[in-house]
Amino acid sequence: MAVGSRPLVPSRLAPGGVAHGSRKPATSTIGSYIALTKPRIIELLLITTVPTMVLAEGGWPSTWLVVITLIGGTLAAGGANAINMYVDRDIDRLMERTRNRPLVTGAVEPGHALVFALCLEIAAFAVLWAGANLLSAVLALSATAFYVGVYTLWLKRTSRQNIVIGGAAGAVPVLVGWAAVTNELSLTPWVLFGAMFFWTPPHFWALAIKYADDYRAANVPMLPAVVPFDNAVRQMIGHTVAMIVCTLVLIPVADLGALYAVTAVVLGAAFLASTIVLAKRPSPAMSMRVFGFSITYVTVLFGAMTLDVLL
Repeated sequence: MAVGSRPLVPSRLAPGGVAHGSRKPATSTIGSYIALTKPRIIELLLITTVPTMVLAEGGWPSTWLVVITLIGGTLAAGGANAINMYVDRDIDRLMERTRNRPLVTGAVEPGHALVFALCLEIAAFAVLWAGANLLSAVLALSATAFYVGVYTLWLKRTSRQNIVIGGAAGAVPVLVGWAAVTNELSLTPWVLFGAMFFWTPPHFWALAIKYADDYRAANVPMLPAVVPFDNAVRQMIGHTVAMIVCTLVLIPVADLGALYAVTAVVLGAAFLASTIVLAKRPSPAMSMRVFGFSITYVTVLFGAMTLDVLL
């Protein structure tokens, strides 16, 4: 892979704490089924759920409701990820980053994986409907349907904008969290949805820059694998700016205070600066720094939002 005129040599080591698959094959049946759910992705989704519930409540909501929502969200996301692995098992065996996944190694039979995934989705719907409300259950199920139907089955293999549109599913947990508390959707959760929607492409493309050769090998048109590097980074910068705007619009919309405002400005500036540095100093290592910071960004931003509300 080349970036501009400088060649990039993909590392054979997986990034630490990557939210997109494991380099080490599962060694037990239980471990293999857990791996199907992509636990690291679920962690990232849940990071946005609880703070949104705090914002919706204007304080700490019922702990029981928080637990139920997290369980339901975990089941729904895990099921969606398992279906994704079921559908993508053919291309996963072509990509170095994913060739040790359970359906590639044979640790889990494809049919068993699909049944497992569907059971998780049914359980997620039941838990959220019984423990929270029907709206949150429907939203969680719709995220799975969108992720599988629009992203995995359609856009991932056909469009360079696959993660832009398909990534909307990853922004739905904020809607689920808000709906679990209020049983409705107002402007505030949609602004949060927008922030996560625009966050997803630069987050994922930073990872895809390093693994562009993998996507080429599997014939998946992930943006950094099919356009010049400068083009990809320009789009990353554009989405980062839109994300920052959403996080700042949230201040008056949600009546947030100085703690959140200062955090949003500083983190947003740092995120934007990191993508600009990537444009000037292209390398797999730099792209992974942007990827790593994108996770820190979400964690700290939503943490600041929680503290702003509680304090």
